Amino acid sequence: MRLFSHRKRPVHLGPYPLERLPRLSTADACPPGADSRLPPRPVEAEPEGGSGAGHAYGLYCDLFDTQRYGDVAPDAPTPANPVEISDNLKAGLYFLDADMVGCGLIGDDAWTGARHDHRYAVVTLIAFSRKLPKELPGDDWIDGTRQVNADLRAAELAVITASYIRNLGHDAVAHTPTSTDLDLDRVALQAGLVEVRGKELRAPYLKGGFALSVVSTDWELAPDRPLARRRPLAALRSTRGPGWMLGRGGTRAGIGRLNGDHRPLHMGRYPMERIKRVDEPTTLIIEDEVPRVPVRAGGFPRAANGDMGPKFQDDEKVFAWKTPQAQAYVRQIDAMVPYQDGDMTVKTEPDSTDPGRNADALKALADHLGGDMAGVCRVPTYAWYSHREDGSVVDPYHTNALVILLDQGYETMEGASGDDWVSGAQSMRAYMRGAQIAGIIAAHIRSLGYSARSHTNSDSDVLHIPLVLHAGLGELSRIGELVLNPFVGPRFKSVVVTTDMPVTPDRHIDFGLQDFCSKCTKCARECPCAAIPFGDKVMFNGAEMWKPDVERCTKYRLGNLRGSACGRCMKTCPFNIEGVLAERALLWAAIKLPFTRRWLARLDDWVGNGSINPIKKWWWDLEWRDGRTIVPPKGTNARNLDMEGDKVAARQKIALYTADMLPPGDAVGVPVKLVRKEALARAEAAETPDQARARVRRG
Repeated sequence: MRLFSHRKRPVHLGPYPLERLPRLSTADACPPGADSRLPPRPVEAEPEGGSGAGHAYGLYCDLFDTQRYGDVAPDAPTPANPVEISDNLKAGLYFLDADMVGCGLIGDDAWTGARHDHRYAVVTLIAFSRKLPKELPGDDWIDGTRQVNADLRAAELAVITASYIRNLGHDAVAHTPTSTDLDLDRVALQAGLVEVRGKELRAPYLKGGFALSVVSTDWELAPDRPLARRRPLAALRSTRGPGWMLGRGGTRAGIGRLNGDHRPLHMGRYPMERIKRVDEPTTLIIEDEVPRVPVRAGGFPRAANGDMGPKFQDDEKVFAWKTPQAQAYVRQIDAMVPYQDGDMTVKTEPDSTDPGRNADALKALADHLGGDMAGVCRVPTYAWYSHREDGSVVDPYHTNALVILLDQGYETMEGASGDDWVSGAQSMRAYMRGAQIAGIIAAHIRSLGYSARSHTNSDSDVLHIPLVLHAGLGELSRIGELVLNPFVGPRFKSVVVTTDMPVTPDRHIDFGLQDFCSKCTKCARECPCAAIPFGDKVMFNGAEMWKPDVERCTKYRLGNLRGSACGRCMKTCPFNIEGVLAERALLWAAIKLPFTRRWLARLDDWVGNGSINPIKKWWWDLEWRDGRTIVPPKGTNARNLDMEGDKVAARQKIALYTADMLPPGDAVGVPVKLVRKEALARAEAAETPDQARARVRRG
């Protein structure tokens, strides 16, 4: 748990205080040790065991290596200042979870293969995942894969950044750990990310190993200066001083316990074990009354099939591609779809029959790969779609699910309105990372002799919301068909792996959210299209919830002219917190002291949570249109808190499209008009949860 907030720290500086290190006078100065052969980096201490997951990385490493190059779009009118350009690229990489980023000059001696007319480099460093001294669940799958795990992430970030640069009209090539024309170590040394220390090439602040990747480009950047040689005492002060150890200024703390480094991988970095567990969800679900629905019934598929008219049908084709950043993420999501399923090994691994051990090992592997939280559950029948996007019937085929949450990024959310030009990129970044993580886990499960398939935003046979709920990762919230987590609030996307591997399911959680949301209407007040209800919960298709107006929400997200998609409800939710010590104390009160909840909801407004923090706005407001990036777009949403927004409550009408009003699963390409008048009438006649409970008691 961090002691200090990073609220005043610009995103491009990253989580480590690299700016505090002494450096040489010029960017082209020769770093200490560069005039001779460079020593090796730290290596992974643990060998890979017989059941290690290293084999599952190959397809994804190869995929990224095939995307090193690409076509260059017409030049975009972006800022010309090299410092601003460099800061934008660094911040974008930190948004993608890089550990350290630097810009540098590429010397003639750094080229090892085909030369490009590129003078500048963007260097990414990814640290090994943590390893605790004692043997813990998942170690036999993870040990021996820390290098390839870091290599994969470094390759992903290089490929995406090169694609983004090309989208802005400048040539760029990704150099990955397994396919490069550059000496990555030498370029990183020149960019001030690593240093020769003794007989090793080390990264400041890191005790262990790391991976490197480079993007070379002809775009003029502001190169960082190489690190200067530090005397032992000076080195100790700069990387082991009290400011660094405690995380002064919001940086990553040198005391690992403050970062959660002491926690076993299978427990994750968030203390979910402290949240009350219960046998049933905190909202009523009458399983016999919950219908299976087709993919075709979702808001975006309905728009794509013409149900909302030609305008929204056209909008659906481009809304995920509206920014040059999101484009790079969506390409990766689509490219990974073929890897979501595959053949399994015929022989079952003997050590994989313990359900509890399997569940913990899966969570550990998810954390190692970059998941933020994970849970395990049974898959209820109603969680399976009835029909796929192409109209084919889905027959449920697995009994268990691993559910993984991906944080959409607190820092970026801080600088946004929630519905501006980075909103879509936040979603696609999380979906992309989830597809990669789930694909590797599913491949590993299959290698152990069990069937497994990953389910992503691009291709899923299951509904994610009920599985997030049943995996004990949150409760249903006022936002509607959205499960809210106590530590990251609604600021996440999910990915699912279904399997027949035996696992012990997690129990549901209860952190008082139903009472809190009944006293807080902030998301409804801040919703730009009044799609979130101010009123009470209703029964909808067999489940108790605050039901949103999906038609309004979908149309706003698709047709948003001043941004890309929308996450305004996530931005303004009181549970969208940074997670520093002071906030954890308030979170404890919200969970343990019901009488404080109404006051805490008001306090959230009083301190300005949900406002835009200009220090955190790292991205440019860019729109992709007609085959190129344009600046500026038609406009940019820059909303701050709307304290008068609850005035719409009295006249708000929510439309409920119940299951019998949805299009059939095989109505592909055939528009089925939304009958809003009937949907409004269904809302007026909706059963209350108390009425449903009484009816169930009567049998």
